[in-house]
Amino acid sequence: MRDITTGNILTDWKDQYASNFGEEALHLAHSLHKSALFSDEALARLVENVSRKNYHVKATDEGSSSNREGELGDLSGEDILKAVRRGKIWINIQHPEKVDPAYGEMLSDMYREFEMRVPGLETFKHMTTILISSPKVKVRYHADVPGQMLWQVAGRKRVWVYPNRAPYLRQEALEKLVLKRLHETDMPYDSSMDDGATVYDLEPGYMLYWPLNCPHRVENHDCMNVSVTTEHWTREIRNFYAVNYANGLLRNAGFSHLDRQKSGLGMVVKLGLAAAAKFSGMTRSQQKPYRIDFRVDPDSATGYRDIEAYEFRK
Repeated sequence: MRDITTGNILTDWKDQYASNFGEEALHLAHSLHKSALFSDEALARLVENVSRKNYHVKATDEGSSSNREGELGDLSGEDILKAVRRGKIWINIQHPEKVDPAYGEMLSDMYREFEMRVPGLETFKHMTTILISSPKVKVRYHADVPGQMLWQVAGRKRVWVYPNRAPYLRQEALEKLVLKRLHETDMPYDSSMDDGATVYDLEPGYMLYWPLNCPHRVENHDCMNVSVTTEHWTREIRNFYAVNYANGLLRNAGFSHLDRQKSGLGMVVKLGLAAAAKFSGMTRSQQKPYRIDFRVDPDSATGYRDIEAYEFRK
């Protein structure tokens, strides 16, 4: 199933992009949209065979300020895609390589190209998510913890990218996000923040990469969209994550005015605190569960129907 038709995934790379990699946003051309991995047949197999722990399906009711979380049920892949085309939902398929290893090979190729082009770049813990979303769907304001890229494969969307500093990203919100006490799309947002955003129109064959933790939101045009997000870690990203994790624990214990050290003894102490807390499992019971209250339905105009709510933890 693997198909890299051009030999290179990044098709318009320039050497000057390497000097500020990770510090500035990049809007680049790619070749993923030509791959058979994103045909309707391949996507139908993917959504039909993904395990429950490796997907999210979301919806937002008119006038609601929060996302609803649902389930796919036992539908065929064709029926799931039918519901997306006519409805108001989006599906995130995580770890698609567990269904077809070719997606894992594609992910490895993507980061291999970046590491070849950016001197000194060493990434690890790669992950990919395939997003299949309905026409005119809006993905709420949110931020991601690891390094993040968005690759457009089919359809068109508009993306707002905000600075990774207050008031767009407050330290306390990032700490809760790292501790999983806040879901990504539950971050505080006000429309006045749009004045500070950079806006991109993404078409098939283009991707975006923004600096670490930059909040963003997305609106689809009037067409079904297929996108790929990739995430990665570097040593610097891991250290920043651990410092925020430790700060979140300390803030919950009553401390305030917490520095985010990038080196030195203070950083080392916080790395140790974060590692000990994660190893102990002490924070898992405090992680926010998902409330599942709908099931995908291809015969509904919204693409889903209500069910009795229940909680789900990954």
